[in-house]
Amino acid sequence: MELSGEICKVYTAGYSFHRKPFYMNEPEGVKSYLFRFQTEGNCLLRYKGGMDDVEVGDLHLYAPDEPYELKIDYTPNAAGLPMVESGDYHIFFGGEWADKWWKRTERPAKIKIPLSDNIVDLLRQISMEKRRIDDPYPEILSYYMKILCLSIDRYLSEQPSSGPKTYLAYQIKNYIEENASTAFKLDDVAMYVGISVSRAVHLFKEAFDTTIMQYALDVRLNMAQERIVFSPMPLEEVAESSGFANYTYFHRVFRSRFGMSPKEFRISKREHIT
Repeated sequence: MELSGEICKVYTAGYSFHRKPFYMNEPEGVKSYLFRFQTEGNCLLRYKGGMDDVEVGDLHLYAPDEPYELKIDYTPNAAGLPMVESGDYHIFFGGEWADKWWKRTERPAKIKIPLSDNIVDLLRQISMEKRRIDDPYPEILSYYMKILCLSIDRYLSEQPSSGPKTYLAYQIKNYIEENASTAFKLDDVAMYVGISVSRAVHLFKEAFDTTIMQYALDVRLNMAQERIVFSPMPLEEVAESSGFANYTYFHRVFRSRFGMSPKEFRISKREHIT
């Protein structure tokens, strides 16, 4: 089903943080679609007929008329002392576009998303747009919401359907794509997913038949290609902003991959464009 150009309406969007116990129960269900993403602390949330222990990174999806129950209560901190802490982004939305989007595939009730994912940035941006007063461009909010919905679809399509080993490999892949412009090390990747370097290297190779650093190089070269052609950056700046430690190394690997120097590549592609 192709999605058309209707407005995706955002009724409420914001961020909530609780330091006191809180309880909310809507047995008749929410009146629109709802995304709720946990960013801090934990809580209990209705999920598959029971109460789910929600952790940081959990995105829950609700359709209209689905029962909603939220409980935020005392939990022990690292020192074993009782405390209350729960933070989340929440967006209530609807409209014809949202109906078509929701119905075009089966939707999971919960998705695990890293805090560094661009989906989190979209949740934050939508919350900021909704707070604007007398906005002469309401279409912007609708477009952001559509991008969020479609980004969730893409995120799900890229996630593995098998066990935790493959899930970790995809988390490594996401980390590389989001941090390729920086000079990260294997230690940084392993720390991000909470495993040893040797295990991270093995899982990634097993899942994608390439090494972590080779994949990082591929992503960096792809970034550099785009910037060479479509930006006015000096080539040295292209190299640095694409994650290469120095221009000499960048020049060597670029020529090896594409059969021409970065300068020759820029000239040939721009001549083709014009």
